[in-house]
Amino acid sequence: MDTAAVERLRELLRIPTVSHAAPAESDAAHLSRFRETLRRLYPRVHSELELELVGEHAMLYRWPGRAPDAPLVLMAHYDVVPVVPDEWTHPPFDAVLTGDGAEATIHARGAVDDKGSLVAILEAVEALVDEGWRPARDVYLAFGHDEEVAGLGAPAIVEVLRDRGIRPALVVDEGGAVVSGAVPGVEVETAMIGVAERGVMTLDLTAREAGGHASTPPPLPATARLARAIDRLHRRPAPVRLVPPVRAMFRTLAPHAREPFRFVFANLAVTGALLARALPRFGAETNALVRTTAVVTELSGADGENVLATTARAAVNIRLLTGDSVAAATERARRTIADPHIDIAVRHGSDPSPVSPWRGEGWRRVATAVASALGADVVATPYLQLGASDSRWFTAICENVYRFAPFRLTASEREALHAHDERIRVDVWLRGIGFYRDLLRLS
Repeated sequence: MDTAAVERLRELLRIPTVSHAAPAESDAAHLSRFRETLRRLYPRVHSELELELVGEHAMLYRWPGRAPDAPLVLMAHYDVVPVVPDEWTHPPFDAVLTGDGAEATIHARGAVDDKGSLVAILEAVEALVDEGWRPARDVYLAFGHDEEVAGLGAPAIVEVLRDRGIRPALVVDEGGAVVSGAVPGVEVETAMIGVAERGVMTLDLTAREAGGHASTPPPLPATARLARAIDRLHRRPAPVRLVPPVRAMFRTLAPHAREPFRFVFANLAVTGALLARALPRFGAETNALVRTTAVVTELSGADGENVLATTARAAVNIRLLTGDSVAAATERARRTIADPHIDIAVRHGSDPSPVSPWRGEGWRRVATAVASALGADVVATPYLQLGASDSRWFTAICENVYRFAPFRLTASEREALHAHDERIRVDVWLRGIGFYRDLLRLS
């Protein structure tokens, strides 16, 4: 075990750089402390690379290469989602280390999402600088501070690069991981490299009524009308379909699947429609691969238990499948709810990202680093990223944008990313450093 590297990660995980939807609730002092700690822990990075703050807190490093064109951009973010401490087995910002050997595990918010990647990148760069290695072309490290609230840091970095005429050859951000058993019928380890990500939007549903005392409710109070609308959305999900990145994933994995999955994946021209209908039955992740999803995440009604709500509201979080759009999803919700007394408004939204190629030089560099650092038997496959990341902003200046975190994660570890008990195994994290080191050497 590289004890020094592990202790650096733990120290940075202890800084509670929590993002809140309301900027006033976020503590800028923790962001500043995080950056100051980086300077102390990674002195070679900060002596060799040029650092500028974009806005107040987003960080953009430039590592000058022998040529400035077609640079590599490595992305990460240092903000984390809020916690409910009582739900955690270990305090979320203590970075508790449990177990030993292969079972050694760091428990902390941000261990995977996304300080794990950010610190692994810096460990790789620090070591290469110490060796006297210099990239053939410029390398940029783009570290956002507000990714978890779809903030302004990453878009601002993109504008800086665009204004300077910089078009990266390759961008790598957080995303899929090395997994086993995530795809039905496939047991080999797969590196799920996101070539696109779904769009994200929120719809506000509002029902109104005159109000009054709860002892004399009308036939259809605002809360019941809203509940009916929510039930209609839930009962009538968006149709299923196989989009190009998902088709490419199944074709890539077909040789590694057991029958009958091998036949199904290899013959999508015949079996594609059947597979799309079957995938939702295998779980939430495979359901999200084949349809635009919608779920109510916020509800509000009256202020008192004996008062009729004059306004009942719901927020619907929608994740848009490749080829869908904010406008189309809004219209589909309107038709599904079929109630002119429900106001439907888009709070915010962004369409799905463009699709990056799963062939060519950019893809080859990522796949080569996967094989060299994580194992030649790991199958690198294109993948549709289900959540949104800061990388979507970089598609405006780069055609090769990939989303991959170089860590072996179990299903329970993936489920903990925005929940309680987020954690990463030490040997998994240390091996991830090698991925970034090898990818840099290919630049």
